Amino acid sequence: MARKCSFLLLMAATLSLIACSSNKVEPERYTGFLHDYSLLKEQQSPSGQTIQSWVSPALKRGRYKQVYLAPSQFFPAVEPSAQIPQSTLSHVTGYYDLVLRSELGKYVYLASKPGPDTLTVRPAITRIATSPQGLRFYEWLPITLVAAGVSAATGIRDRDSEIATELSLEDGSTGDVVAAMVRKGTGAPLANDKEVMTADNVKDVLDGWARDLGTSYSAVAR
Repeated sequence: MARKCSFLLLMAATLSLIACSSNKVEPERYTGFLHDYSLLKEQQSPSGQTIQSWVSPALKRGRYKQVYLAPSQFFPAVEPSAQIPQSTLSHVTGYYDLVLRSELGKYVYLASKPGPDTLTVRPAITRIATSPQGLRFYEWLPITLVAAGVSAATGIRDRDSEIATELSLEDGSTGDVVAAMVRKGTGAPLANDKEVMTADNVKDVLDGWARDLGTSYSAVAR
């Protein structure tokens, strides 16, 4: 019986590690923010991260002279909690807007509204959450597996900061979608389930997303 329990715990640990190792957003986590997820293909971002994206042949170099960046939003709406309060939610969207403007502004004029010759970028934060960190290799041993299970159950295990985004790039005149992207990332960890997440936990992730978008825009549409 003890051997069977150890085996089951080992399998659980393995599955946990597999789940945490992937940066791909699972289809069951698609939110409906984008119009058509069937077009998405797995790609590598300029920074080498795995993303799902699609670019229409209509998005030709030089077609758009400026970009309108719509304010980022949580989609679906997120209820604040003790670990992720409203102040954190507001700071996350505010910082996302800031770095997107900074990076896109390096390559294109930023318009104040949609219009002719304008590409509209609509960003959404589609997930913000914490989860227990996956087991490390030495925790696969039967005795340490029991200890790891207890620490996770009591909330003292380190927790990952998880965040995901979906972006829709649309023609400013027609509203037609000309590109889309889905990706997720893991920020700075929390010590336990009592530590409050702040925007600082995910700023590096947001910075990377913004840099990749700016670089991609420069390569495709500039």
